[in-house]
Amino acid sequence: MKIQINTDKNIEGHERLAAYFSEELEKGLARFEEKITRIEVHFGDENGEKFSVNDKKCVIEVRPVKLQPITVTEHADTLEKAFSGALTKAKKSLTTTFEKLKAH
Repeated sequence: MKIQINTDKNIEGHERLAAYFSEELEKGLARFEEKITRIEVHFGDENGEKFSVNDKKCVIEVRPVKLQPITVTEHADTLEKAFSGALTKAKKSLTTTFEKLKAH
């Protein structure tokens, strides 16, 4: 499972940031590891230097084997909260997708 972390020009993409979020993804999606080829995470700050409520955005795109990509988005006031919300949505979506496949 390959993980790629992307940030927009308003967020500094440090190695530590990428390492932390990659580790959280690996832990959070470990049970789907064999069914996923790639995960892309996109972080953005929609207002740049200006302060705004829920202006941090996290988009997680999960690419399951032989299936269409699953994309989820979460907005929050911090990157961590946006990531956590998006990860929760991704887990739910993957669980639902794989349960439906088992039923057929």
